[in-house]
Amino acid sequence: MDFIKLLISTGVCWTNFVLVDTYFGLPRKPGVSGAEVIGKTLERMGGDINGGYFMGNIVCSPDASAGTLMASIFYYLLGFKGGLIATLLIFIGNRLCNDPGYAGTLGTFSATVLIHLLSGFIEPKYFIGGMVVAIFTIQGLYHVGASKVLGYIGRKLGMI
Repeated sequence: MDFIKLLISTGVCWTNFVLVDTYFGLPRKPGVSGAEVIGKTLERMGGDINGGYFMGNIVCSPDASAGTLMASIFYYLLGFKGGLIATLLIFIGNRLCNDPGYAGTLGTFSATVLIHLLSGFIEPKYFIGGMVVAIFTIQGLYHVGASKVLGYIGRKLGMI
């Protein structure tokens, strides 16, 4: 049952951060310094430039991926109010990075709400592990393939 909870929490976390970050235009263009370099590098390697921009944006500023992880940790430690504290910290982090968007803030808050809604079935600790796995699939497993998946999602959702 633990493995099933981890799989479900991974799916919830992955979907949350990818949809929120896509909605806020992360695959459309580099929004913060450094994201363009990552996007163009992945394109040269055979990946999708827009998926590369998405990946670069989440590396260079606390967007919904970092927010979902922070919400998971803070909710585990402090409950719902911990998720709200994480939301505030991500908001501050975005401003410190000169990030004009709110993907991180909304992603943190939506993750907090999702964890709260599912907490009767899946304990918050599984969302920490789930988000680590979700980030690994995007940033650690196979960059070229991940950029293509993210670019495809961005185009399907009409955000590119």
